[in-house]
This record gives sequence, structure tokens and C-alpha cells, in this order.
Amino acid sequence: QVRFVESGGGLVQAGGSLRLSCVASGITVSINAMGWYRQAPGKQREWVAGISSSGGYRNYADSVKGRFTISRDNAKNIVYLQMNSLKPEDTAVYYCNRDRGIAPSSWGQGTQVSVSP
Repeated sequence: QVRFVESGGGLVQAGGSLRLSCVASGITVSINAMGWYRQAPGKQREWVAGISSSGGYRNYADSVKGRFTISRDNAKNIVYLQMNSLKPEDTAVYYCNRDRGIAPSSWGQGTQVSVSP
């Protein structure tokens, strides 16, 4: 059974940084395209970033390009999202799962990121 456990969220002031972690089980992140998503209050879940199965390609939503970096630790089976220069509009619950375009596995509980002005 595939399971994702996200952590690392919190309350930060605008301009600050956070690093999110996603511990995966039942799936090997080193051979799967993985992605980060977020859902703000009252909005649909949106894709934020993705990393290819080879790790050689990384893609980002325009809204986070240049500020966020997705990476992974194959040995620990963890996917990370480094978030810098955070903005209030980045406030959301963040989730990891298979990358966009691939049928997602069950969603985890996510981790809340709140950015104050």
C-alpha cells in the first residue's frame, strides 16, 4: 500500500523559507516521477513541482519557479520541497504524490504552510 507522510510546514513571515519532506512507503521514489501539490482554502488542489523518475528533469508551476526546488533522497525514499522567498499566496496545505499526468495514489494528510505578510 502506497503511503505518503508530509512534514515540515509551519508559520513563517513573507520572505522566509521552509523545507518540506515527504516520506514515501510502498513506492520507490527513485524510479517514479514524483510531485508536490498544494491546496489553498476554498481552492482546488494544484500541482506545484515535479521531478522525473530519472531525477534529471524538474518542472515548476510558474507561480513558484525560481523560488521552490524539488529534490529527493533515494536512500531514504524521501522527496523534498525547498521553499524560499515565501509569499502570503503560498499559504496552503502541501501534499506529495506521483507527478502530474499519472494516476495519483492515496493522498496523505499534508502539511500546513502559512505565510504572514
